[in-house]
Amino acid sequence: MQANFISDPIVESFLDELWSTEGLSDNTLSAYRSDLLHFDTYIQKKGLVLLAVTQANVRAYLEHRFEQGFANSSSARLVSSLKRFYGFLRINNRINIDPMEMLQAPKLTRKLPNSLSEDDVSSLLAEPNVDDAIECRDKAMLELLYATGLRVTELVSLTLEEISLNQGLVRIVGKGGKERIVPIGEYAMAEIESYLCHGRHRLLKNQPSDVLFPSKRAKQMTRQTFWHRIKHYAIRAGILSPLSPHTLRHAFATHLLNHGGDLRVVQLLLGHSDLSTTQIYTHVAKARLSELHKMHHPRG
Repeated sequence: MQANFISDPIVESFLDELWSTEGLSDNTLSAYRSDLLHFDTYIQKKGLVLLAVTQANVRAYLEHRFEQGFANSSSARLVSSLKRFYGFLRINNRINIDPMEMLQAPKLTRKLPNSLSEDDVSSLLAEPNVDDAIECRDKAMLELLYATGLRVTELVSLTLEEISLNQGLVRIVGKGGKERIVPIGEYAMAEIESYLCHGRHRLLKNQPSDVLFPSKRAKQMTRQTFWHRIKHYAIRAGILSPLSPHTLRHAFATHLLNHGGDLRVVQLLLGHSDLSTTQIYTHVAKARLSELHKMHHPRG
């Protein structure tokens, strides 16, 4: 079933179109393919094919997912995938009626991202032992992550030519191949300079590499490996707050706003194409302000 679906020329031409026009990552394309695979599996059991689906069929599938306990966020992504797919088919005259027209995605309750307090971040950043080559590298990575709000994937894929310590800037190629320039900050610059002088060559052991933060095998580190490193230091620091792969990115944005940062500047630094994506952080900042008001204001 899966092999037949993946080789479906209609689906593959749709994915090729997304890849060529939007430069989407393999992970994003895989998510589209997975959504369409599961939908196709469902409708085939009903004796249907992708080109003959009605809005009633889509609604029945959404109800089926609801009964199976799928989260609204998952079904919302599915609806988005189907809208893109059937919009593509309509534009290319493969269907006459778009079954997704006027169909709304399930409403989402937007969760506030997990973040760390400034004290927790300070404790985390103080944990690595810079006399050890691996921990010297980790210290520089953590400082850079908190100073810039990079995605972990962006951090581990950085090359030497993408960072300028003379200018205090790092050049990021983010989602969809979009490029942005982000200032580094003095603390991160100092740790990166120290790492380049005392740690990186010990990791490489004379092996050539343009990766800024190589693994102990002189290769590009995986995001999963670095995430394990973060959790390792969090345990050592006694941090009990819930962590996610984007915890320091969230902390960067939240703390910047708490200290008066402009929302549009934070949007540019994070590489969000839509301001509404960044606005979630204003809720985090407001929650903190409300907390402080209650604690310190005489009529709080």
